[in-house]
Amino acid sequence: MASLIDKVRHYLSTPAGRRNMEKAKAMASDPRNQQKLRQFMNRFRGGRTHN
Repeated sequence: MASLIDKVRHYLSTPAGRRNMEKAKAMASDPRNQQKLRQFMNRFRGGRTHN
C-alpha cells in the first residue's frame, strides 16, 4: 500500500499537480495572503497581531 507521502509525490509529478504547485507558490508570495496567514496563526497561538 502506498503511503500518503508517496501519493502526494506522485500527484505533484503530474501536470495538474505541477500547475497547482505553481499556483500555490504564487499565492504564498502575495503579501496580502501572508498577512492573512499571520493573523490566522496568531489566533491559534493566542498572540497579538503584529504590523
